Amino acid sequence: MSGQPRVDQKRHPIDLSLDKVVVAYQGEKVGTLALADSQVLAFEYDADWLVRGFSISPFSLPLESGVFVAKPHPLDGVFGVFDDSLPDGWGRLLVDRVLRNNGIDPEDAGPLVRLAIVGNSGMGALEYRPVFSFADETVLEDYDRIANDCAQMLKTDFTEDIDALFAMGGSSGGARPKILTEIDGRPWIVKFPSSYDSRDIGVHEYKVALAAKECGIDVPEVRLLPSKQCGGYFAVRRFDRPIDQHGEVTKIHMISAGALLETSHRIPNLDYDILLKLTLRLTDDIEEVERLFRLMVFNVMIGNRDDHAKNFSYLREPFMGSWCLSPAYDLTRNGGMNGERATTVNGKGRDITIEDMTSVGLRAGLPPSRIRSIIDHVRETLKSADLLV
Repeated sequence: MSGQPRVDQKRHPIDLSLDKVVVAYQGEKVGTLALADSQVLAFEYDADWLVRGFSISPFSLPLESGVFVAKPHPLDGVFGVFDDSLPDGWGRLLVDRVLRNNGIDPEDAGPLVRLAIVGNSGMGALEYRPVFSFADETVLEDYDRIANDCAQMLKTDFTEDIDALFAMGGSSGGARPKILTEIDGRPWIVKFPSSYDSRDIGVHEYKVALAAKECGIDVPEVRLLPSKQCGGYFAVRRFDRPIDQHGEVTKIHMISAGALLETSHRIPNLDYDILLKLTLRLTDDIEEVERLFRLMVFNVMIGNRDDHAKNFSYLREPFMGSWCLSPAYDLTRNGGMNGERATTVNGKGRDITIEDMTSVGLRAGLPPSRIRSIIDHVRETLKSADLLV
């Protein structure tokens, strides 16, 4: 698609009356997202993209001409694939605070304005035009200072380094504070404790990630960055920023399970049966189904009950045009809400048994011997790492 005109990437001041944005992928126009009369968003693919492109959300936005209109619920009138781009949790907190600092009521900033603030800095490959930006893009390099700034921000809703925190993490999702940065010239995410985390949550997540790799789960490169005030900060290399054949950082399109299903990760309405069926339908590959089954077993045995719809994502391979399950992320021990899993196993939110996991695997079409092998391997590996719950 290199012969197509490039999409305008100039930056503009905040305009609360913005009623449409251009959606782009690797500099090419994908389509236009606009505010409909009913205060929900409408999307239409660009004519050239219909010829040369692909569906950015295969089930809700098939590659067809015409205008698609989002449902008002449960994503407040936003298509799931664009909801993935919106800052959430920590990122939304930073955006709202910076908006207030600039005299803007966050309630007046709708999804199109917020997508324009994301611009070209969002997770995945989708970009939005025009780009609304704030001038100060100072970068902090002292991780202990950043951690202290994050703690102060969570406690008081203020820190003198708010502009720098926003520049480094304003487009991120998830509840825990984090920054998007470079390490050795490559894009990484560095996480810091939230107000309800233990001081050494980074050490825990690092150990869990290493255990996941030992269990045969695809996990990106991880590091434990040194600190003078805690055991270290967890860092993970971004899998949505792969290196191309020329050694350059590029972007890859990704979409969460919640976005594909047009459901909110705040609504506990998923079961692993649904996720496994979704994986097979999207990838048409039983090996990808097995990857997700292994991750399910790991989440159960590690005690990760925060396995919600945005914690599973899929990547579109840019050359072959196929989809695959993304590497695993956000793997920590979490008690869940009232002890219940965000995604149920065999219809159960707690007290999951080997029989429950086996039943899920059998319904997904996995061989019984393979199911037993995966369960035994994960259990023994976690037991050896002293992480089995």
